[in-house]
Formats: sequence, C-alpha cells, structure tokens
Amino acid sequence: MFDFSRLESVADISRVHAAERPGAVALDFNDRQTTYAQLDERASRVAQGLIALDQKPGARVGYLGKNCDRFFEVLLGTFKARAVTVGVNWRLAPPEIAYVLNDAGCEVIFVGREYTATIEKILPDCPRLKTVIAMDGEHGTASAYEAWRDAHEAADPMLPIAPEDDVIQLYTSGTTGHPKGVQLTNANYLSVFACLGNAPIGQYAPDDVVLIAMPFFHVAGVNIGLLTLAQGAHGVVLGETDPGEILRLIGAKKVSYAFLVPALILFVMQHPKAATTDFSSMKNISYGASPISDEVLLRAKAMFGCGFLQVYGLTETTGGGTFLLPEDHDPARGKLRSCGRPAPGHEIRVVGADGKPVAAGEVGEIQIRSGNVMKGYWNKREATAKAVCPQRWFSTGDAGFFDAEGYLYIHDRVKDMIVSGGENIYPAEVENAIMGHPAVADVAVIGVPDERWGEAVKAIVVKKPGVDAVPAEIIAYARERIAGYKLPKTVDFIDALPRNPSGKVLRKDLRAPYWEGRARQVN
Repeated sequence: MFDFSRLESVADISRVHAAERPGAVALDFNDRQTTYAQLDERASRVAQGLIALDQKPGARVGYLGKNCDRFFEVLLGTFKARAVTVGVNWRLAPPEIAYVLNDAGCEVIFVGREYTATIEKILPDCPRLKTVIAMDGEHGTASAYEAWRDAHEAADPMLPIAPEDDVIQLYTSGTTGHPKGVQLTNANYLSVFACLGNAPIGQYAPDDVVLIAMPFFHVAGVNIGLLTLAQGAHGVVLGETDPGEILRLIGAKKVSYAFLVPALILFVMQHPKAATTDFSSMKNISYGASPISDEVLLRAKAMFGCGFLQVYGLTETTGGGTFLLPEDHDPARGKLRSCGRPAPGHEIRVVGADGKPVAAGEVGEIQIRSGNVMKGYWNKREATAKAVCPQRWFSTGDAGFFDAEGYLYIHDRVKDMIVSGGENIYPAEVENAIMGHPAVADVAVIGVPDERWGEAVKAIVVKKPGVDAVPAEIIAYARERIAGYKLPKTVDFIDALPRNPSGKVLRKDLRAPYWEGRARQVN
C-alpha cells in the first residue's frame, strides 16, 4: 500500500512517482499512454505557462471539456503553479457557463473541441477571460494546447503550497438559483488521502488498472483520477459515458477497479455486450452519488463477480462520508439499503429540526464533520455560514437515520420528501419497492398536487424493452413491499428519466408539468 504521508501537497503526486517509476504508465486514453515521467514534465510546463500568463497563486483557471488524459496535465500543472482548477460543467447552457467563469474570475480557460464555439460566443460576456487554450489543436484565436505547453520549460517551479490553499473549485449542480463554487483545499485532499490510507479497502497497487469514468467537473471524477495517480496505478480514462465502451475497456485493459454511478451500472448491465464480457480482472466496483435498488445491486454483483463498495459523500465534503464495505453487501447482513458507517476520520450525526442529534431509528438531517469539509462557497459568506456551522458540522440536506449498529440510511434529499396526509414519504424507499418488478428498467417517484392529501405519490417508470405492464400491476407489486400510505397513487410511463451528469434524477424536471401555475411547489 502506498504511504500517503509522503505527499506533502497535491503537487507532489506526479513528482513522487516520476522519480521512482518514471516509465510506468500513468494514463491511458484511446490507447495513448502517458508515463509518470511524461506527466510530471508536462505538468511543470503547464505550470510555467500559467505563471507566464501572470496567473498568481489563487488564480482560478477554467477547464471546459470532455474527459481526456490531458486534463490531468492541466490539473497537476495548476497545482504546481499554486493556481486553482475550476471544472466547468459542459452540460450547462452558454449563459450558465458564462456565469461560472465570471463568478470564479477566470482569466484563462482550457477548452475541448466540442466547446470552443461556445466560448467564442460568450467571450463578450466574460470580460476577465483573456486566454483560451484549445485542448485539441488550434481553433480560431485559441492557442493549440500542446504547442502552448511545449513552448515553456519543463522546470518544476516548486512553489510552496499551504494547507489552506484552494486547489480545486467545483460548482454544485444546484436545483434552484445559480450554482455555488465549492472551495476544496490542499488540506482537504490530504485528508482524503489520510482517510484512504486508514480505510479497509480502496488502495490501488501499482499494477492495478483503474477506470476513470466520471466527468471531471464532478468530485468523483477528479477524486478517482487523483487517487489513481497518487498511488502510482494505471488510469484508463473514459472519454464518453458509453456503456459499450466501458465493457470494451474492462475486457481489453483488464480493469481492476472502477467507480460508476448506479444509473451507469444499470445501463452497462443492460448492454448486449455484457453477456460476453470477461469480468475476471475486476476486483471492486465503487458506487455512489444516487440511490441504487436492491434488485439492481444484486444483479450487478452476480454479473461482475467482484466486490462492491458504496461511498456516500458530497462535493462539499470532498466526496467523503461513509463506506458500505463489500462484506456488508451480503443480503444476509440486511444492510443493502444502508450507505454504511462513517469513513475513517469522519464524524456523522443525524439532527432534528431543533439541530440536536436524534436517537437511532429517527429520521433527521445528516451532518458531517471531518478534514474533508470544504473551506466554503466561493464569494458566498452567507451560504457558507448556513451550510457549515462554527463547529465545522456541514449540513448535507440529506434525510436519513442510523440503525442500532451505527449504519447510516439515507431516505432522500430533505427537499425531495413528499408529505401526503401528514405522512413523510421518501422517494428512494418507494423506488426501491418498485424496481424489482420484471417490467421496470428504471423508476423515479415524485409528489404531485392532490386536493385531499396535499401531495400524492406518483411513479414515473421506464419499461424494459419488449416487456409491458399496466399501472395497477406495478402498484400491486409495491403493495407487497411497503406501507399502503407510501404507495404510488398513479403511474406514468416515460422513455428515459432525465438525469444530471452524476446520475441523479432531475426530479424538478419531472415535477414541473404537474405543478405548473402553482406558486408553491408543495401542497
């Protein structure tokens, strides 16, 4: 196991392995391989280039593009320059991208080919943005990345990095209003490394192959990449979220570890190639970011034939929170609906409306305290104070409870709770009851207006290809598994559920037609 204490800062990640294993493969993207020596040298060139662009310590440097190996050259280069990488969600509309760049104050942005036209379009709206560097070759007035990079010397600037220096700024997806920039520091990532170093699972050996599949504007994408490189493993970067390509890479590259969101696990299992893919190299699949049903999880265990590890965390906690270990995935343990126990170095409590901890079995808001908790929301002091109390407890907005053995269970987001006839109903619990139905490929549950009960439970179902079902069958199936007041009153069918890049269902989009014209989104 790699000794994480050897890393004094995130900038040391490529330095350590370049010195000890220069020829080992660090990154593999579309069969283009980069060694640790090359990665470290290129990160130094990027750092020198940023310094030449007058990017002072703390400067925010934007990145807008699909996943590729070059992202890590930029990321490690910004670390070495004491700058901050701002991952921009490429699914945002141009005005939203402009908002993020202006909010962060970016003067430099690295852009993938798909988004160079977008940046050109919004340049007049981003007065501070001075330099655009095209990751895939020269485009208009944008410099070609490789030529720009290689024009600078490979001397490592060796700038000192303080624990509280911001190193990454990721923007929350936000369901209302503008997204908030989450400030993640050098100390936050050293805390992540310390947590992993003391965890019973999750360490990568140098000969392990890790699939880096999540988008790099998402904390899971960045974290899996950094944990791979920090431990000197072989990272395979997935460019597009393509289930078929995931299956191909598992077989061709002999992938041993991966992090996949539940929706992607489901899509991979449903792909025709899954039946003929060799999964024998797989050691463990980590998952998180959204709920997973028991039925999908058990099918996945049978198909992949490896251990499963659930991770619960948020961007604001640098992805840290709880682990549900592989041994807890045995159905006989009765813990499949849990997200596990606190990870090393994490304190977790559940509080009621009065802010005081509640007893085991009682539902309340989950709060987390650890060295992983963000410094704050960029330029949003009031929002930071609301989210992180003076004692450094972060309020997650998730509703859940602890059982008698200290396992945490998440019902759902507090704001997604349905109140019907005075009863609190959490969508994830109803979805889990429906998901095992043989005709159901995917499901989301929302609350819709009801004159009698205030809100009524509605299930929105994606049917499996070639399998039919009617609402009454699905409701009857759920009735055998959950209390009557939790049952969906109605069932609608849809071709696909709207999801954000982390796989979370966009319930606000599903709710919108039913609540149209109402001043309040609860009844």
